Amino acid sequence: MKRFARLFSQLESTNKTNAKIAALTDYFESAPEQDKIWCLALFTGKRPRRPVKTTWMKEWALEMAQIPEWLFQESYSAVGDLGETLSLLLPENNQSLDKHLNQWMQEIIRLSDQTEQFKKEYVLNAWNGLNTEERLIFNKLIGGSFRIGVSHKMLVNALALYANKEPSMLMHSLMGSWSPETSAFHDLIQGSNINSDNSKPYPFCLAYALEGEPGDLGLPAEWEAEYKWDGIRGQIIKRNNEVHIWSRGEELVTDQFPELVKIAEGISKNFVLDGEILAIKGGKVLNFNELQKRLNRKTISKKMLEDTPVGFYAYDLLELEGKDLRNYPLWERRDLLKPLLVAESNYFLSEEIPFSQWDDLVEIRERSREINSEGLMLKRLNSLYHAGRIKGDWWKWKVDPLTIDAVMIYAQRGSGRRSGHYTDYTFAVRNGDELVTIAKAYSGLTNKEIEEVSRFVRNNSIEKFGPVRTVRPELVFEIAFEGIGLSNRHKSGVALRFPRISRWRKDKTVKDIDTIESVKSLIK
Repeated sequence: MKRFARLFSQLESTNKTNAKIAALTDYFESAPEQDKIWCLALFTGKRPRRPVKTTWMKEWALEMAQIPEWLFQESYSAVGDLGETLSLLLPENNQSLDKHLNQWMQEIIRLSDQTEQFKKEYVLNAWNGLNTEERLIFNKLIGGSFRIGVSHKMLVNALALYANKEPSMLMHSLMGSWSPETSAFHDLIQGSNINSDNSKPYPFCLAYALEGEPGDLGLPAEWEAEYKWDGIRGQIIKRNNEVHIWSRGEELVTDQFPELVKIAEGISKNFVLDGEILAIKGGKVLNFNELQKRLNRKTISKKMLEDTPVGFYAYDLLELEGKDLRNYPLWERRDLLKPLLVAESNYFLSEEIPFSQWDDLVEIRERSREINSEGLMLKRLNSLYHAGRIKGDWWKWKVDPLTIDAVMIYAQRGSGRRSGHYTDYTFAVRNGDELVTIAKAYSGLTNKEIEEVSRFVRNNSIEKFGPVRTVRPELVFEIAFEGIGLSNRHKSGVALRFPRISRWRKDKTVKDIDTIESVKSLIK
């Protein structure tokens, strides 16, 4: 645990990618094999279910620290993270427990079947044997809130540096269904599991935002243009009569889209398709908010299938009858893809937009939001299907984001390195004489601006609800977002897609912010 706690601290204390990769590489070089596999599991979301209620942890900590409820609440409000708050409030340990990460994880897994009293004794003994840094990790592991600012790409890059392997192979291996309790670290990084599981997807080929003008890309005849759809990027895999659907977020989502599985089962050949899962009704692509109704559901009712049908816009063919096609040029992969799609099904070939010169695409791009598209994709016709982002072959040419002016009404401290500043904000627009919340945003300000906003929050708080502060509605910001749709889940009646702070409008007051009517007028 000491080594893993040190790694966690190193990762949280820097925002430099190279420093994080160096810390990860050092850990892989020094940690025991079973600790390494658990590190990979935790960093890729394969953590065991929570064995202890967080309310119990809070009660036990108050008892052990002998502090009143109000002091805990004040501390929690200041820190903003339960696991960290508990680790800081507990008295210093008077013994030392020196267990490997693997041993801790095995004990935590077995703890699920124990009584509440047994769990309490176990947790108290652990707290008494761990220092503050180690307790933080333990609290997050046992409380089910373990998260870390390490992307899968960063993790793979560190593994590639450590093992001297191709990042694409490692990404392919990690994206499959494996368990830290049954898999060996060595076998995983050697790719031993790649061909043993029919569900394995390929690393996605990604695009950079277009730099400059399309004319800078060269001859139009060397390029293909498609719509950039706003759905769930995914791969539909059929191998050996098994169908699996993966999201780009490396989540297996097969059960959420049974109609897509049924269509794939009806196709005689084996394949791997790359494309976009979209809500489609009457031949039209619906707003992303409609697709959200289908996401993360344990069961899909017949009514939901009828009300929000989904389809698949196929972009690319990565594998056909077991043959990897990623090194074929795009035009050839598309030629092989076309006859594969089932006629009159909800599998569509992503439309190739005809154009002879770059100016032909300008108006098409500008009007793409009218069909719930985010803009255009520009792909070189002879491009290979790369792993990750490689500049030069694929570009996304998105429409300019939508914007509104809104006032900040709530603020909350950040976590980790940002715990000393208010970095999480809630914004509102006018609804008659009232303010109604419209979005939350966590990015878009400089460090200097964050410090300035934090001073305002401390000096202008009206009331507090746990870690959240209600502030005087005076600071106006321009909020940018990619899309908007009606939503019954929000008090305002609308939901914004990818909201972020575009700029601080110091030239405006709360009287100048948008109304809910003007916001809804953006819905097409």
